[in-house]
Amino acid sequence: MTTQTLAKKDIQKLQRAIVDGLEDVKAQDIEVFDTEHLSALFERVIMASGTSNRQTKALAGSVRDAVRDAGFPKPRIEGEANGEWIIVDCGQAVVHVMQPNIRQYYNLEELWGDKPVRLKFGAVKPAVAAVAKPVKDAKDSKEALKPEGSLRRSNAAKKGVAEAFPSKAQVKKTLAAQSAAAKTPAKRTAVKPVSSKATSAEPKAAPKAVVKAAVKKIVIQEPVKLAAKKAPAKTPAKKAVAKKAAAKKTAVRKA
Repeated sequence: MTTQTLAKKDIQKLQRAIVDGLEDVKAQDIEVFDTEHLSALFERVIMASGTSNRQTKALAGSVRDAVRDAGFPKPRIEGEANGEWIIVDCGQAVVHVMQPNIRQYYNLEELWGDKPVRLKFGAVKPAVAAVAKPVKDAKDSKEALKPEGSLRRSNAAKKGVAEAFPSKAQVKKTLAAQSAAAKTPAKRTAVKPVSSKATSAEPKAAPKAVVKAAVKKIVIQEPVKLAAKKAPAKTPAKKAVAKKAAAKKTAVRKA
């Protein structure tokens, strides 16, 4: 393999690492241009936009980490303090991270953009594809990595939750039992007949004649008896005086 092909593979690997770092932080309008015929200092110019100072700084940091992880020297960053236009010097490639208004004003595409490089953006990384596993296997591996005490605690917690919240089958069973109990008629208690002795013991209504006699006794006779008791008994002298007075009254009436 010649040195030219090796250099070409290195630049392709470098530009792939830079684009992946930009995509990790949601960069906008990523463009790659071949500048080998325009300058001997670098072979690629890569441009991307960030909506704020915070995002542009995050994009520059992500590119730096991605390039270093790919095995290339650590890039040099300029303009990070301002955040409107940050230049990441990766040696064979130069990255311009700019805010949209700055990018539109300077229009670097007109200077470097006569030979654009086509790349597949949003491609799945090989490392991620190799590590990806089914969800079930991931859960099993997590459970296997847990120590024995944590597994016991998790099982106890699940058991407590199951006891606190009954399952659907238990709820259906209790509802069916309640509906069956509501449908069954209630047992009627036998009513004992009332004996004749108990009915005879009950008081009967008094006849009208007895009521009238009682009223006459209470209203008429009783006051007369009381008045007679309260009146003092007459002595023989008083009786004689009374007779004389009565005789005089009768004589006067006759005359």
